[in-house]
Amino acid sequence: MLRFRLINQRSDFAFGFFTGDIYNPVLVAVSNKVSFRNPKAPGYLRLAQGYDWNEISVTWTSGYSIEEATPLVVWGILNGDTNHTTPASTLTFTREDICGPPASTVGWRDPGYIHSCHLKELWPKQKYFYQVGHKHEDGTYVWGRHSFFKAPPSPGENSLQRVIVFGDMGKAERDGSNEYANYQPGCLNTTDRLIEDLENFDLVFLIGDLSYSNGYLSQWDQFIEQVEPLSARVPLMSASGNHERSWPLSGGFYNTTDSGGECGVPAQTYFNMPTENGDKFWYKSDWGMFRFCVADSEHDWREGTEQYAFLENCMATVNRHQQPWLIFVSHRVLGYSSGYYGALNGAFGEPWGRDDLQILWQKYRVDLALAGHIHNYERTCPVFSNICTSQEKDHFSGTFNATIHMVVGGGGSHLADFTSLNTSWSLVKDRDYGFVKLTASNYNNLLIEYKRSSDGLVYDQFTIHRRYSDVLGCDSSNLFCPDITVST
Repeated sequence: MLRFRLINQRSDFAFGFFTGDIYNPVLVAVSNKVSFRNPKAPGYLRLAQGYDWNEISVTWTSGYSIEEATPLVVWGILNGDTNHTTPASTLTFTREDICGPPASTVGWRDPGYIHSCHLKELWPKQKYFYQVGHKHEDGTYVWGRHSFFKAPPSPGENSLQRVIVFGDMGKAERDGSNEYANYQPGCLNTTDRLIEDLENFDLVFLIGDLSYSNGYLSQWDQFIEQVEPLSARVPLMSASGNHERSWPLSGGFYNTTDSGGECGVPAQTYFNMPTENGDKFWYKSDWGMFRFCVADSEHDWREGTEQYAFLENCMATVNRHQQPWLIFVSHRVLGYSSGYYGALNGAFGEPWGRDDLQILWQKYRVDLALAGHIHNYERTCPVFSNICTSQEKDHFSGTFNATIHMVVGGGGSHLADFTSLNTSWSLVKDRDYGFVKLTASNYNNLLIEYKRSSDGLVYDQFTIHRRYSDVLGCDSSNLFCPDITVST
């Protein structure tokens, strides 16, 4: 007997039975329809940080248009006396909004309606409950499930803060069925390890190549359902990857067909990030002692561009006394990688990637630069212009001298090989699935751990110990510490 696990995708299901092989299929029979009790029901909860530090956005998907029912969120302090009801906005997209096939042809599927609501003026680190729903004109309600979250810490708050970062995840089926070629074999392990450890982190950055839908839009529902145990409880922050955005003549930096015709539209609609313009998917995120400057590597980042100006402003305006940990995030490797294909082009990352950005990383003392795109794990020494600036390996202390770069692209998609060349700035490499955890225990100490998805154990770790004077200070004998004044 075969058993299949179905998720609500707002329509009926039927099974087809084929003979032959994948290249010569012959349809023999079609089953009776299988129906959900309410295919329009709200679901697939996903949280994100809002435009202000004390704001959380709640996003979900349903089959209800705004003409049919009013979307809303009931929420309040867990075990508190007061509940709030806040209306939500409603978006969707059509074939005309996307760029090409297969997304606009055989891969097209109605995405349903995407609803978002911003919960504002939250108390720092307070626990809140919430429930999404829809109110019909006759006064009846349709409710989604309850969930809860912990509000963000205030900028500069000196408390334990833990952040997960990885990229290139994808989706797979828990009933053992899967798409042809089994493209993302590690994604369920990554998902499960994070669910098991849910009480021990506060925020997740999934930095591009989220679902690998590649133009087959039903797979977005599959991906969002897979990560819902995470995204319903902690903010899930995304970055734009080539498999979300890249498409010829669509306004991006690259003209490849990696998005399958989606050109960013589904990802930008399904995930509500604090961007000023959803198609320009760069933004900043303040989380306690951290500031994250999130780049959109699918748009031009070089000096003189709009994005470069944003990134410099993001780095220049952080008060390092209150937020000592400054983190740069992108999907593509704009710093350093020892990946096989990066070595072939001679750049060991994206061509032109670090040419202009290393000026900003150095000028504003960026602690870490994290990227995905290359499906493995790697970390470098503190490196500037291809040269290690420190002999330390696992504990970095004292005056800042260069940024440490990390590739964290092992979220679940097929793994990538390393070059056989000796890259002198590379300290640790691991061709396996995994994720990174950043733990800030106070203003002076940051722990960085790399964990494999197979068992959740730590396979690499290092610490940064730095005082405020170390961030601002500069050893005049240090070639790699430029003679500048850092904005605070």
